[in-house]
Amino acid sequence: MSATLEATAPAAAQALDFDAIIIGAGMSGLYQLLRLRQLGLRVRVFEAGTGVGGTWYWNRYPGARFDSESYSYGYSFSKELLEEWSWSEHFAPQPETQRYLNFVADKFDLHRDIQFKARVASAHWQGAEGQEQGRHWAVTLEDGSRHTARHLITAIGVLSAPTLPRFEGIDTFQGQSFHTARWPHEPVDFRGKRVAVIGTGATGVQTIQEVAKTAGHLTVFQRTPNWCAPLHNRPITEEEQREIKAGYPEIFRRCQETFSCFMHTPDPRGTFEVSKEEREAFYETLYASPGFGIWVGNFRDMLTDRAANKEISDFVANKIRQRVKDPKVAEMLIPKNHGFGTRRVPLETRYYEVYNQPNVLLVDSKATPIERITPTGIKTSEAEYPFDIIIYATGFDAITGAFDRIDIRGCDGKRLKDRWAHGPETFMGMMVEGFPNMLMLMGPHTALGNIPRSIEYNVDWVTRLLRFMQEKGLTFAEARPEAVQAWTDHVKLVGAGLLSTEVDSWMTGINSNVEGKQTRIIARYSGSAPEYRAWCDAVADKGYPDLVLA
Repeated sequence: MSATLEATAPAAAQALDFDAIIIGAGMSGLYQLLRLRQLGLRVRVFEAGTGVGGTWYWNRYPGARFDSESYSYGYSFSKELLEEWSWSEHFAPQPETQRYLNFVADKFDLHRDIQFKARVASAHWQGAEGQEQGRHWAVTLEDGSRHTARHLITAIGVLSAPTLPRFEGIDTFQGQSFHTARWPHEPVDFRGKRVAVIGTGATGVQTIQEVAKTAGHLTVFQRTPNWCAPLHNRPITEEEQREIKAGYPEIFRRCQETFSCFMHTPDPRGTFEVSKEEREAFYETLYASPGFGIWVGNFRDMLTDRAANKEISDFVANKIRQRVKDPKVAEMLIPKNHGFGTRRVPLETRYYEVYNQPNVLLVDSKATPIERITPTGIKTSEAEYPFDIIIYATGFDAITGAFDRIDIRGCDGKRLKDRWAHGPETFMGMMVEGFPNMLMLMGPHTALGNIPRSIEYNVDWVTRLLRFMQEKGLTFAEARPEAVQAWTDHVKLVGAGLLSTEVDSWMTGINSNVEGKQTRIIARYSGSAPEYRAWCDAVADKGYPDLVLA
């Protein structure tokens, strides 16, 4: 903190350990640390892992990689950083992404303000109204140490709280077993091994297609098939590298303009505004193109009109039938309970061809449920399978789960988890009534999509608010109840009519492995990213009338 700031800061602030505590050293936490340093604030980041990276630190399972184009995913705030770093592939693998985030942390000397192996157990607001001395957050780590700060900033991620299935006997298995989000740092050798993968979401798909290359035998336990589309990844050539670096301003401008910050955005035409032949040709083009175009760059009514959604679902189903030799297996891999794009679409590289291999077996764990994990393998209602390795690709307690795992208490002493028992209520996904000076990066009800683009916007908005408070000598900021209600109502309104709201998925708050997460909620913002930013910008431009400031 500069001498000028120290001289003008309230006495209460001098007694606190930090001006701001950030939970998490992933992409959000790193950038927020850098921006708050630029304000001259004393900041500490608490990170549960032993290194930076967040998602890209924890998810080191085989096959983990981007499904956003690499050059649209990295930070955009530093021209020098963009010039210095070169992505090797159009969709970078996890080890490269982790190297990138370490490169960023080293370049901007971020490690000195990060405390690793520091998992936050609780964060409690201190002080009653009118008692400035008590206006702060008390944060306790799992090791029992206690730290205080004026502001609490959560950078804990949308998909960061892994869940294991509720099977009996998980702890009795005598072979190796891993959740994909808690993968060991040491290599795992699948050669000649009998391997089980439980789960076929985005993580499961990436894991399966990689493990199948070397496993002696692979058994996939699938409860619900997902619609998958080809990634079409490849190395970036030297010529492309030059074009990318010269084109960064246009790339990021494009991401600012699109619906969900990807390089793809919905086609303005309706499905049935063109002929059947034109539709087929369009689908073929999208299916043969890299990235999420087939999901987020399709006809504008694909995710709202049932007939339109059936058209693309039938198209992708036929592609699966063409790629999988056994008709019975192909039908097992085609979703029957949701249409294409109404759940998160995994992107794959020869995933469906895996099931043509003689060493791969697909088990329908809805028809023959897993009854228990045994010391030697897995027992279903129909058979018992011996394994050397079990991989749990069973996903996350998404969006609110990471908040639920920390004992966060606001003004009235109630837990945030209890406040959100029937679904989150937020102000722009960044603030919660009754939890002053708590700012959430990528919290519930923020724009998701190509997440780093939303991260940078969230961080810059938070930084702008804290600069405003600093300049005005303010120490307290809380969302007004009417502002929270207005935003929550807006989130529900923009989600109305979407076919995805009728489907059980992590995007609607459903997780069968978590108690109390069996009822659909509006857990994410479904409007466009430009619309989201316009709302947030208006709040700041007007001087934050939706906040109680003191």
